[in-house]
Amino acid sequence: MRSTVVMTFCGMIFAFALAWVLQKRTKNACMVDPIWAAALSLAAIFVATQGTGNALNRIFVGVAGGLWGARLSLHLWRRNWGKVEDARYRVFRERWGAKADRNMFWFFQFQGVIAMLLAVAFFLPSFSAQAASSPSVIAAVLIWACAVVGEASADRQLRDFGSDPTHRAQVCRKGLWRYSRHPNYFFECLHWCSYAALCIAMPWGWVTLFPPLFMAWLLLKVSGIPLLEAHLMATRPAYREYMQSTSALVPWPPKPARRTTSS
Repeated sequence: MRSTVVMTFCGMIFAFALAWVLQKRTKNACMVDPIWAAALSLAAIFVATQGTGNALNRIFVGVAGGLWGARLSLHLWRRNWGKVEDARYRVFRERWGAKADRNMFWFFQFQGVIAMLLAVAFFLPSFSAQAASSPSVIAAVLIWACAVVGEASADRQLRDFGSDPTHRAQVCRKGLWRYSRHPNYFFECLHWCSYAALCIAMPWGWVTLFPPLFMAWLLLKVSGIPLLEAHLMATRPAYREYMQSTSALVPWPPKPARRTTSS
């Protein structure tokens, strides 16, 4: 297992160094997003093939992690390629000034560290000799399918909404976006729960609860929702009201709009 961890980490270093070279040439850091998803997809497949654990565990990791990451990477590549740099990265570039390229390199490498922490969900089942129980496998498959279908649906709904020029500066409340301000992020977290469902009865299985909780923390408190919503509030006048009525992450029926009374 140790050699697999080392090789996976080296692969992450290379992948995010490549992402840094792309951003240096294009002055657009957005391509780190599809590379991040692709790196995790390849990590899932690599760990599954190198694992010494139960075959069913490894099949689930390779197929589930590989397909999830491949779909997300393709979506992000199509969304970001040839577009202007995302506001989150523009803020970093402006803040760092002349040191932007150097700081961006280490920022990208930090994404590799984050990816390795999430990959705990791949390593534990792939190296566990204990087979997941039938109920655990069924639960894992159902959670994974719900997560991938939900994330793909949210991505498609937002893409369709944004493709209409009349929706510029408006807020998407279509489909899943009526119930969550970030349904794509919710289903991203849910995807990591599928490995916890698979492993929870295994020795050290509780460790696989870390990736979904860690991902939720990152999105809610660090680089996901806070930076994105600061930009949206500044560019979309209706977004502040949307925040007041709509759940941040977990899909939930929206609150009724506040009514103002005049005397």
